[in-house]
Amino acid sequence: MENPKFLTFAKTAMKNLFTKPYTVQYPAKPAQFPERMRGHIVIQPEDCICCGLCMRNCPPGAITVDRAAGTWSINRFDCIQCGSCTIGCPKKCLQIVPGYTTPDTQKQTETVSCPNRPAPPAKPAGPADAKKSITI
Repeated sequence: MENPKFLTFAKTAMKNLFTKPYTVQYPAKPAQFPERMRGHIVIQPEDCICCGLCMRNCPPGAITVDRAAGTWSINRFDCIQCGSCTIGCPKKCLQIVPGYTTPDTQKQTETVSCPNRPAPPAKPAGPADAKKSITI
């Protein structure tokens, strides 16, 4: 009589009954993220000067900066968490925080107003703005 195949599986099943599981029980134990894990972008709006370098460095174009309105916006669904925006920021107001973004059912844009942006430069007066006086 040959050795039945189910005995091979029984050995593995018995071994698994008496060992700890490899998976983590997520709701009971919080997730621990690896050291170099990509996370999600967080901004400190009080440090942002709305320079727009993060917008220019963003490969998918998920970040938009409106200097006139003083707002910084990110579309979380378009962001690929590459970190290019954090590298180019001169004030270091952008950071990648380990963790996952919260799931959502709709595509939304998160907008933050930046209070400490510098005033826009004054518009120089051109020849059209100068008033000419005519003397006779």
